[in-house]
Amino acid sequence: MGQRIHFVVDPQGWCCMSLIIFVWLYNTIFIPKVILFPHYEEGNISVVAVLCYYFCSLFCIASLFRASVADPGKLPENPKIPITEREHWELCNKCNMMRPKRSHHCSRCGHCVRRMDHHCPWINNCVGEDNHWLFLQLCFYTQILSSYTLILDFCHYYYFLPLKKENWDVFVFRHELALLRISAFMGLIILGGISRLFYVQLMGIFTDTTSIEKMSHCCEDISRPRKPWQQTFSEVFGTRWKILWFIPFRQRRPLRVPYHFANHV
Repeated sequence: MGQRIHFVVDPQGWCCMSLIIFVWLYNTIFIPKVILFPHYEEGNISVVAVLCYYFCSLFCIASLFRASVADPGKLPENPKIPITEREHWELCNKCNMMRPKRSHHCSRCGHCVRRMDHHCPWINNCVGEDNHWLFLQLCFYTQILSSYTLILDFCHYYYFLPLKKENWDVFVFRHELALLRISAFMGLIILGGISRLFYVQLMGIFTDTTSIEKMSHCCEDISRPRKPWQQTFSEVFGTRWKILWFIPFRQRRPLRVPYHFANHV
């Protein structure tokens, strides 16, 4: 079962996502050129440190693009509702379509999304049942990459030995201090914001509650038993193999059988 592509035409979302890509490109280009490669050539760091940085960078951008184009759980126009599942469906008062309970109508995207958590302008997409796992991976790897960048910025000035082979004719080295200050500033801003968001997302999975349900205080109206955290995480990521929770290069499979919890990514 392949992944369905979902593209949102939203200039605001394009601007937000372009900003994120700019920050990623900035750190992916300048940090290795200013810190990693020069210190590797002089033996101050190992090749493992360089590979780990690119590894985190690759997983970060992969989860970003997949979360932005993955179908979050858009409902079809004429869904076939099984007789045994009709009690779990309701009528949307905005698009006049039947939808599973815990779905929400996104005014920006213009349709209902299964188990919608929120609409995120930074990925220009809704975060719903089918791409929530990718959004969590994006938050996780963004934290790792930002922390790694800040550590490298700190070690470059206060821990590593001074570089002996500096080419002052190159623009990067002539403006090294300014470039690293910009990198550290962006790293602190992103790390602070994404850490809070990641914490909120984790608490939502632990309690099996979406952000929209928290804001609307409708959690009490949802008659469902409290699940173990392993089960809720497995349902979000589509697998019980915990090692696969960290890999964005795969297809998610649903663990729940009923249609109102079904998944198609």
